[in-house]
Amino acid sequence: MAKKLPADERRAQLLEAALMIAAEQGVDALTMRPLAAAAGVSLGIVHYHFHDKDTLLTELGETQILQVNEGMRLAFGQYAEPAGLTGIPALEDLLRAGIRGLWPIVEATPHHQLLTYELTAHALRRRSAGNLAAGAIAERQYSAMDAETVAFLTLCATRADVAWSTPVEQVARFTLACMNGLVLRWLVDRDSDAALIALDDLVQILTSKAR
Repeated sequence: MAKKLPADERRAQLLEAALMIAAEQGVDALTMRPLAAAAGVSLGIVHYHFHDKDTLLTELGETQILQVNEGMRLAFGQYAEPAGLTGIPALEDLLRAGIRGLWPIVEATPHHQLLTYELTAHALRRRSAGNLAAGAIAERQYSAMDAETVAFLTLCATRADVAWSTPVEQVARFTLACMNGLVLRWLVDRDSDAALIALDDLVQILTSKAR
């Protein structure tokens, strides 16, 4: 028999087990019965916390948003003051440190990276079917990533003593679109050398958007 836990702790435990199943086996494999088995609880406990799979995936999407944001914050926080550099060279140095700082996280978590795309696609399909709450998960996911990227780009520009020549929100949107494509391509071919070259190309493009 599963140890009795407060409701919020049990819910967190179930979401952690759900994340493990979905990351390793895909969203299609995440159903209530395997989740109960993985968490070591009865099926009734799972249904008490999550009425159906859509509810579970919506909650899982929220959890994934928090984890992705934490990873971005960790990576972007690795950059340091640009020693001896100012202006555009300093900006380039800061951007490269932060953006390249994401890559070890990507390489270490391929299943979780794939799950991010799966959850987004699932949310958008559910939105097309009329489930606006599920679709809102994708919107919140990208809004949260936008916010982290805007904060990073703003701080880089401030430290380098430069200004973005286009609104930083547009620069962040472009940055994330490129990163999404690069990560998805890497999931297909696992060519890290090519990915890193592309990341450096992205840095060059971004520096051209500052003055």
